[in-house]
Amino acid sequence: MPLCSFYASTSVPVVKPQQSVASSKPPTTAVASVATTVPMRSAATVTPAVATTTSLALSLHLPELPSQVKDKILSLELMGVDYGRALEQNPALRDAAPESIHAVVSFLQSRGLQFKDLGRVFGMCPSVLTASVRADLRPVFAFLSADLGVPESAHRRVVIKCPRVLACSVRDQLRPALIYLRRLGFRDSRALALQDPILLVSSVERTLAPKLEYLAGLGMSRDDAVAMVLRCPALFTFSIERNYRPKFEYLVDAMGGGVEDVKAFPQYFAFSLEKRIAPRHRAAEDAGVALPLPDMLKATDEEFREMLDKERELHEQAATTD
Repeated sequence: MPLCSFYASTSVPVVKPQQSVASSKPPTTAVASVATTVPMRSAATVTPAVATTTSLALSLHLPELPSQVKDKILSLELMGVDYGRALEQNPALRDAAPESIHAVVSFLQSRGLQFKDLGRVFGMCPSVLTASVRADLRPVFAFLSADLGVPESAHRRVVIKCPRVLACSVRDQLRPALIYLRRLGFRDSRALALQDPILLVSSVERTLAPKLEYLAGLGMSRDDAVAMVLRCPALFTFSIERNYRPKFEYLVDAMGGGVEDVKAFPQYFAFSLEKRIAPRHRAAEDAGVALPLPDMLKATDEEFREMLDKERELHEQAATTD
């Protein structure tokens, strides 16, 4: 049975209606320029007969291609994967046999992933489609269990949260990142994997260490910077140029704050400068109200308005008393 028929008859295809697989960039081959459309179907309506009909109909849009190539394209589309985009990011996919893709899919499903998860996993990391089950994927799941203490029942949760973990080398990426994070003070490896797995796929040399040093360079000790990332691990995911620098400059120049403010409230960097920090600072300033950063930024819009109204009333009462 062709893979496209196998997937359609045994699983729920997760794909956007009228989704074209053609790459937005000029195609380099006839295969990359193929456009197909796969209608959404429910598990109850997808049958072998329907799958065969669907495959035949879609084949009309795939002229002059070998049957194996057509089968590969259609099977990926049924999983919700844009073949053109996947091929652009992973050229090795062109020569991959449908059977090797099926082996990857079957292995991931044996590790708890569901068919509906595959579109997200392969869409974000097309390189996984041509990974070796033995050399690449098995070591990752062994690492999740042995090094991080993640139970097999939670493997799917880690992969869905951060599909890139499947595309990383345990020896060259995952284990070095884990060692670095442990040295900083991240003691709960399981919590790290379940809550912040993106840190494990971040380069120590290019991402983690430079961001830590930048925070320390703002005028605090390295220990203070480490304490900040331990309280708010998301700091390791923020850009220095697009996040740290403009937000800290605004804190100092517009708000009259400084290093002590971000040490006490590192979550400051998690809020949008344009949508939250600056508008609320201006509103508080216009109202003549001074609010601590956590109160000003963490409150909902309604709570923020209520705080401003309450502070205005207090100021007016004080003025009347005087």
